[in-house]
This record gives sequence, C-alpha cells and structure tokens, in this order.
Amino acid sequence: MYKNILIPTDGSEFCGVAAAEGIQLAKTLGATVTAVHVTLKLSVFEILDVYKPEILWSSHDAEKTQNAMAHVEEGTKVLADKFLSQVEKMANAAGVPCEKVYMPRESPAEGIIKVADRHGCDLIFMASHGRTGLAGELLGSVTKKVLAYSKIPVLVRTSRK
Repeated sequence: MYKNILIPTDGSEFCGVAAAEGIQLAKTLGATVTAVHVTLKLSVFEILDVYKPEILWSSHDAEKTQNAMAHVEEGTKVLADKFLSQVEKMANAAGVPCEKVYMPRESPAEGIIKVADRHGCDLIFMASHGRTGLAGELLGSVTKKVLAYSKIPVLVRTSRK
C-alpha cells in the first residue's frame, strides 16, 4: 500500500505524538519514513528585527548583518537536526528506516509538498493542532495548504480528543 511516509515535524510535543503514530503505521505497512523540518524564508529585516534589532536600527554594517544572518541560519540548522533526530530515534526504536530532510528558507506547506515529491513519498502523515475559529484559520494554514495542493494522500492527526 504505502512504501514511504513523509512525517513533517516542527519539534512540538504534539508533532512528536503524530510522528510516533506515523512511524507505527509505517511499521505495520512495512514502509520507510522520511522526516522533514521546514524553516520559513525570512528577509534580512525580519531576521534582524527579531534577532539583533540594534544592528538593524543603529548600524548598516554589512559584515555585522551577514554575521547575524549566518548565526540565525546555523541556529535553525541545529534546531532542525534536533527535531529530525527525535523522529529518527523513534523510527530506529521501532525498526523503521528513516531519512531526515531539512528544507531551509521555504514556506512550510510548499516545502512539505516538494520534499514528498522529491523523495518519492506516497503518504503525508502530519499533525494539526485542530484549533477552531480565528486560531484555526491562522495556525492551521500549513495543514490546509498541504491538503489543498498535495498530489498524494494526506493523513492528518488532530489534537482533538
């Protein structure tokens, strides 16, 4: 049935719950998993405004700006590896082969779909916090976009009881 299940993670506790269930499904089906973490594409101003506002507002020193951006990118790589390694550890414990993929500077929904396509995934198993109202409109947008644009089946694990 399914041979390669894509499991996106943002490192949240609930994504860990969904990842464990996705890995269990893969084990049952004899499938492999591909874990993906996607980081947003941010402008230099967004990065500096959050990370080093004093650089943005008091100096236009290109070297300082580049150093701050490099530091942010390195930090996101470290976090991505941490999040992906958590999924890999669960997969290894279950005896399920796992490939880790980090997709930097991409919209999360687009990154998830691109990785699924590039790595030959035939199912996306993802978490959605299941919020309703305005929070659901804003925070569920990644899941909604993946559902709308994915060419392969998407199984969504919500946090609703």
